[in-house]
Amino acid sequence: MRLAVTASVMSVAMMMGVGTADAKGCIKGAIIGGIAGHYLAERGVVGAVAGCLAGRAIANRRAQRDVDYGSRVQPRDTGYGPSPTYPRRSYSY
Repeated sequence: MRLAVTASVMSVAMMMGVGTADAKGCIKGAIIGGIAGHYLAERGVVGAVAGCLAGRAIANRRAQRDVDYGSRVQPRDTGYGPSPTYPRRSYSY
């Protein structure tokens, strides 16, 4: 009984200190890596850990690329002159 109470108190204390987890890419990578690790090498846990790390790295790279791309793109405008008009083609015979 004392062991159960100690374990529950420890688990409650640990849960109080846990914040929100930012797991973008980790869940999907862990699922894919776990399945691949299970079927290819019979090491599902190792595959899940590797998949989580890879998915997290890919998600971070994608987020960084989106931030960089947004700062580099300039809105299109007409510039100094009027917008260019292209000659209309006539398809009549």
